[in-house]
Amino acid sequence: MDKQSIRIIYLGTPDFAAESLRALVEGGYNVVAVVTMPDKPAGRGHQLQFSAVKQYALSVGLPVLQPERLKDESFLEELRSYQADLQIVVAFRMLPEVVWNMPRLGTFNLHASLLPQYRGAAPINWAVMNGDTQTGATTFMLQHEIDTGNVILQERIAIAEDENVGSVHDRLMVMGAGLVTRTVDAIIDAENRGDALATIPQDNSIELRPAPKIFKDTCVIDFSRTAEQIRNHVRGLSPYPAAWIQDMPASHPLAEMLKGAKVYKVAVAQQAQQKGHIIVPCADGYIDLLELQLPGKKRMDAAALLNGLKNK
Repeated sequence: MDKQSIRIIYLGTPDFAAESLRALVEGGYNVVAVVTMPDKPAGRGHQLQFSAVKQYALSVGLPVLQPERLKDESFLEELRSYQADLQIVVAFRMLPEVVWNMPRLGTFNLHASLLPQYRGAAPINWAVMNGDTQTGATTFMLQHEIDTGNVILQERIAIAEDENVGSVHDRLMVMGAGLVTRTVDAIIDAENRGDALATIPQDNSIELRPAPKIFKDTCVIDFSRTAEQIRNHVRGLSPYPAAWIQDMPASHPLAEMLKGAKVYKVAVAQQAQQKGHIIVPCADGYIDLLELQLPGKKRMDAAALLNGLKNK
C-alpha cells in the first residue's frame, strides 16, 4: 500500500483544517471526498459563505459533502459509497460512532494541543490565556469519549511572551498539517508491515486543563485580576474574537467612553499615568491598553484615540 492506494475522506471546516487538506492533496495522497459544514449566511447581505475547506476542495475538484445531520441515512450511504480506508478529522464537529468507525483503518483527529491537556473546542485560545509557554498538536485515533483516544504523534512549539493567539494559530496550522501527513505515512507503514499502528494511551493521571468554547462572556476583561492575567487574557483572544470592556473602574475618566470597546493589545504598566497611554488600575497595579476598537469605529492605538479626543 502507498499514499495513492489508500482512500481518504477528509472532514473539516475552517482555515486551520484547510491547511492540512492542502498538504494531503499537494503531497499526492488520495483524498476521495471532503465533508464540511453546511454553507452559512454571512455579512450584511447574508449571502451564503463557503467554509475554507469547501473553497479549497472545490478549487482542486474534490467532491464535497455537507450534511445537516451526521446520522442521516442518505449521508451515511453516500459516505460508504466512497469506500474509504481512512478518515481524517481536523476542526470539525463531534462524530457519531457510525461515522468514525466506518473505514477499515479507523479515523484519526488532529487536535491543536498537547493532549490530554486542553480537550475541548478552543485549545489554542486557552493555552495563551493561561499564560502557557508552550503548546503543540496531537494526532490520535477516535474513540467514544471525545479527545481521549490513543496518541499517534505529538509535536511541541514555544509560545513567545508577547505572542497572540493569531500567530500561535498560524504556526500550529502549518505544523499540524505536517503532523497529519506524517501520521498517514505511519499508518501506511504499519499496514505494509502487517503490524498494529504504534500508539500511546493519554496520561489521565495529570491535572487536566479544559478548553471550552469561547463565548462573549468569556471575552470580558476583569480588571479585578492581576495585570499579567489580564495581559494573557487579551492576547489569548487577539485578533479574534477579541477581549472587550464591559465595566472599568467607575472613577476612570474614560470608563463610560470605553464601555463595549474591544481590546487587542495591552501591557503591564509601571505607573498610574503616562502621556499618550490609557492606564487602568487592576488587582496588583496597572494595565496599559495599547490597541482598542470603540463600538462602530476602526481599530487604533491608544495614542491615536487620545489625540482624537484632544482634537474634539
